[in-house]
Amino acid sequence: MAGSPGYDEVIAAALLLALASAAPDDSAEFAKKLEACIDPASLRQWHDLLGSEPHVAGTDGDAREIRRLDIAFKQMGLEVEVDEFWAYLASPVSARVEIVGPADTQPARRGVLPIIERNLAEDPAAAHPDLTWGWNAYSGSGEVESEVIYANYGTRADFARLKELGVSVTGKIVIARYGGNFRGYKARFAQDAGAAGLLMYIDPADSGFTKGAVYPQGTWANDTCIQRGAVGTLPYPGDPLTPMIPATEDAVRVDESTVDLPKIPVQPIGYGAAAQILSKMRGREVPDASWKGGLELPYRLEGGADLRVRMKVEQKRTVRRSANVIATLKGTRQDGSSVIVGCHHDAWGFGAADPLAGTIVLMECAKAFSKCAAAGVRPDCDILFCAWGAEEFGIIGSTEWVEARRDKLGGVRGYLNLDMASMGPNLGASASPSLQAVVAAASGLGREKVGAIGAGSDHIGFIFHAGVPSVGVSASGAPGTAYHSNYDTTAWYRKTVGEDYASASIVARATLAIMAALSQLPVTPVSASDMIDDVRKACAAIEGTSAPSDDSVQAAKQDAARRVAECFAKCVAAASAFDRDIAAANAVGGVTEVTPALDRRARAIDRALLDMDGIPGRPWYRNLALASDRDSGYAATALPALAEAATPQAASLAADRLCASAERFLEFLTPRAAIKP
Repeated sequence: MAGSPGYDEVIAAALLLALASAAPDDSAEFAKKLEACIDPASLRQWHDLLGSEPHVAGTDGDAREIRRLDIAFKQMGLEVEVDEFWAYLASPVSARVEIVGPADTQPARRGVLPIIERNLAEDPAAAHPDLTWGWNAYSGSGEVESEVIYANYGTRADFARLKELGVSVTGKIVIARYGGNFRGYKARFAQDAGAAGLLMYIDPADSGFTKGAVYPQGTWANDTCIQRGAVGTLPYPGDPLTPMIPATEDAVRVDESTVDLPKIPVQPIGYGAAAQILSKMRGREVPDASWKGGLELPYRLEGGADLRVRMKVEQKRTVRRSANVIATLKGTRQDGSSVIVGCHHDAWGFGAADPLAGTIVLMECAKAFSKCAAAGVRPDCDILFCAWGAEEFGIIGSTEWVEARRDKLGGVRGYLNLDMASMGPNLGASASPSLQAVVAAASGLGREKVGAIGAGSDHIGFIFHAGVPSVGVSASGAPGTAYHSNYDTTAWYRKTVGEDYASASIVARATLAIMAALSQLPVTPVSASDMIDDVRKACAAIEGTSAPSDDSVQAAKQDAARRVAECFAKCVAAASAFDRDIAAANAVGGVTEVTPALDRRARAIDRALLDMDGIPGRPWYRNLALASDRDSGYAATALPALAEAATPQAASLAADRLCASAERFLEFLTPRAAIKP
């Protein structure tokens, strides 16, 4: 780390000292008491409760899930708000995929393909009447019949390769395997290339029989397993019709016809159905091994004129109600500071893994804090436990909540996200640069296991829009997948991850330790030096990118990156002094006359990198340091305005804005900075 020398060691010692003085009586054991409340049997009960029925956002099952959460939080003695929102959601009406051909095609070569998982005697839940066929929310509605093109993972690079090889996608149905990028970008790139429709499937090379025995004998995807999921790729998350404003019942909504949602039909299928199509393709074989999956057949780029597929997708899009459930435990300090932990509650079916492997940890952490509070041991800061709605449709609930409060989040010390968090024995974490040191120290993971935070879940409103530093905690490593399928049941989860709920217990203990550190220390334990280090690493990566000597855009980016690095280098000394002040205040423990002002500055430094105009072309993303990657969706891009600059002028402007943020950052580091609470 390029921060102040020994900062990790200092902050680790400060954690122990501060937690030992968390309250005037016996709360030296605060963190231990929290962790002692974790009960595997209780985690299992949460799973049974919240995974009792399918609960897709906006459905009756969703409304019942919200009610279950409301009651559970209230029974803990927490203050509960059911924060309703009205979002533009899709729902399936009908779908069909079939192999057809010219008039002289033999009937044996034709056939309707399955688009729903087979029922299993070993897992009766998969036959629940509220489960649906596979579908991709926000698909275009329509019926098309055409030849078939195989596009590997459907990435931007894959479509570019098809063009290089002279393979026309125009008017064709594309079939692509899941993986490599967010499914919505597969639809986006296929539509941009002129495709008439898109089929997506789980390839066994990625998640099926090549990995091990398939469900129900094993835990990997069987031939009918289908990954559902939304396919919107708007330049903002949240409700499609209310960008930048909360989706209240009477919100002023944009005209739905102007919203850039997919126009072509998109349909997910299993690899058994995909094999029926791919096995009949007669065109040239794929260019290299990276395009080959695990099916025992030759992978070809083109199906040829004798293979035609018909697909029909009908969906409706309407404004429907869902809600976030927000439970609050008041802290003793009453200075407006808070720590927020959250996970979404909506799912594509039962959602035992996604999201409930995280939601059950959220509930168990809430129970632990409430039990300690009932015993007289309360946190210093307010703690908010948030179960977010409609995440699966585009991170809607948390985004709407943040948009309604973006100017009132200055008291938040950090946001912790638990999406699909307990999926194996291997604990890990990711965090904003400013919080990586404290996460490593509190969790005991060490810096090497605390990575850079990505995108694609409920933390993005906090970090990318409001400048609240964020953390993701999870444990991985269980061999198997039922992702977004009708098999994502508690039976599959317990067969795959374990009956003992050891994974969820590990994650809960780490989450509580991080929450205790963030809530109990007198000053928010951020590292300004790590923020500078992260910016300078991103600049170095841009500078080191090779490009042809006549590439004026890349040359301009490299010049801009050098300038940005120089601007942030001017903040190094002040950042080191700032970090030392925080570590010293936390090592002493207890609130003194200097800690309130220092804490306000500590809570504010991430916001110094916000720009109210946002990133060019994506103004919702206001953090100049990080944004969702515009091509993959799941990764994050460092210095996005600079990294995405398409002209020398854009690169220069991005550098100007980043250097201005460095000046703001330096101001936030100085004692004379007037930071509002």
